[in-house]
Amino acid sequence: MLDFIYYPVSFILWCWHKVFGFVLGDNNAISWILAIMFLTFTVRGIMFKPFVKQVRSMKKMQEFAPELKKIQKKYANDRQRQAAEMQKLQREHGVNPLGSCLPMLLQIPVFIGLNWVLRAFSIPPKDGGPKTNNYFFDQAGVDSYVNAKLFGVNIGDAIHHTSMLGGVDSGWNWHVAPVAIPLMILASVLTHLTARHSTARQDPSAATPQTAMMQKLTMYIFPLGVLVFGAFFPIGLLVYWLSNNGWTLMQQRLVYNKIDKEEEKKKAEAKEKRDALAPKPGAKPKPGQKPVQQRTAGESDQVAAQNTSSNGKSDTKAGSPHRFAQQPARPQNGASKQRKKPGSGGKSSGQKGSGQKRR
Repeated sequence: MLDFIYYPVSFILWCWHKVFGFVLGDNNAISWILAIMFLTFTVRGIMFKPFVKQVRSMKKMQEFAPELKKIQKKYANDRQRQAAEMQKLQREHGVNPLGSCLPMLLQIPVFIGLNWVLRAFSIPPKDGGPKTNNYFFDQAGVDSYVNAKLFGVNIGDAIHHTSMLGGVDSGWNWHVAPVAIPLMILASVLTHLTARHSTARQDPSAATPQTAMMQKLTMYIFPLGVLVFGAFFPIGLLVYWLSNNGWTLMQQRLVYNKIDKEEEKKKAEAKEKRDALAPKPGAKPKPGQKPVQQRTAGESDQVAAQNTSSNGKSDTKAGSPHRFAQQPARPQNGASKQRKKPGSGGKSSGQKGSGQKRR
């Protein structure tokens, strides 16, 4: 029924097993473990861009989280109106809540597919004969997997096989515990560290009751679940869980550091822009001072002549609109009135000089 999941997972596993089997040998358990790990890395590499979008979406949601709290408080008694207003706010900020869950949702089919493919190696056919194939694997591939052992334990074995997860021969297999338990502990620790690293990025003041609950689930309940239910997973599936969480932790560090550098760069550019637009020291305009209006040469000469004829000099008082205008050249040949000198008999020096010249 889920062959559309099983065949792609089986194909990727088959490709990587061929690569490492060529180097280390087809029946080597390390070849199978590396094939499972690189199956995980291939799937996570495909989901890298959705993961980056998830991080950016979560970052935007933190920025307008106070507005969400206001809406929740305002419409606490009207759940339908509250949901509508929250969706409206998310659309305005260009955030899709489902986008942040996409990478996690895409991992579920891979987990289910790999669990079934690994268990199917050991499930005998209905006719009771030898198993001749397992999706993309032929009989040689099936025999290689069944005969591959890690520290004497087949990588398809689990501490407890249960038919609920597709296992056969239900019962406890304590000889698997020395290999499975260390993998369970490492997977649980990496799950906790990954959740803690993600939670440390979030603003506590913007947390809501729902987000606080999710943080507790991811930091404590999920790691505990890996530690408990890992007893029902085969060795190969524990390797997948371990490599998946290791990849997630490394990816989070790289993506978060990149986003932090981008935000610091934007803040530095915004600061430089503000500094460039701000007035320089010593050039700050006085309160109430109007900007100087540019005048043509003819207008400047006309205004200067009027001021000179009325006041005897250009108006240079503070606050004059012509204070910073260029001073026109002083007119010659008696164009402006000269002040009379005391004792000159009412004649200016200019008049005296002209009379002497006529004599």
